[in-house]
Amino acid sequence: MPALQAAAALLDTGLLTGELTDLALYYRAKAYKDLGRTGAALDGYRQVAEADSRLAPRGRRGLANLARISGDFPTALAAVPTLGWEGRHHRVLGHIRWPHGDMDRTRAAFEDARDEAEQHDAPGEQAIAQTHIALATAFTDPARADDELALAHQLLARLDQRATTLLADIAALARDAGTDHDLPGRATVLRTEITVTGLPWLTPLLETALAFHHAVRGADDDLDAVIDRLLEATTSGDFAYYVPIAAAMADRPRPDGPAIHWLEGERTVLARWRALVTARRGRLG
Repeated sequence: MPALQAAAALLDTGLLTGELTDLALYYRAKAYKDLGRTGAALDGYRQVAEADSRLAPRGRRGLANLARISGDFPTALAAVPTLGWEGRHHRVLGHIRWPHGDMDRTRAAFEDARDEAEQHDAPGEQAIAQTHIALATAFTDPARADDELALAHQLLARLDQRATTLLADIAALARDAGTDHDLPGRATVLRTEITVTGLPWLTPLLETALAFHHAVRGADDDLDAVIDRLLEATTSGDFAYYVPIAAAMADRPRPDGPAIHWLEGERTVLARWRALVTARRGRLG
């Protein structure tokens, strides 16, 4: 990964000092996170968070994201008030709300993130937030999701954000869940692109959108395959909460796996995901 190689090379020179060192540490930690190397990312983010520099909020954001990825949602939520704009507090909150299936609060958090990004003239952040709005909407209101995705693509057209573009493609899968729009074939193409670009954190999201599709259609064998892939993708414990989410969408018992520290009772959270499937079936008649 170019970002990891560049950050590592700069750190290896020993010539960086102060904030430049923190910047290299941050981008190396971010690259480690994107590659699924959580332990290395944790160490880097902690160093940045504890430094007396402008980058400390970014380090705290990284730590909050790692807590969320590990399923420790209370710890992640407790960090949000310490982040501010520099630590992208609204986006972090949206990421925390999303796995809980509370799409209204998820969407509200990302709308706040988008609006704040616009105020700060940060088009990249604005595009990221808008794409997550589209993702949340895709699970609840396919017609509205068309408009949200159109705006996301409009914002992305001016940028080079491969991960966010792939996320928009995943949102389009969720929007079309339950239809005959060749979702398995589109998912196969996306799975390959995600692997080639080295963005494994997108894999659980992709499989969750596909699980939604199969649950709506009642395709049990296909859902079995999705859950197997999710189990394989989350063997490290990162993003393990997507496994019970996928099972819940098909009204199946929770598979064995790591304990998830939800903000609410697990039954409440998983019932929301099942309700999304029931609602989509109602829309499709």
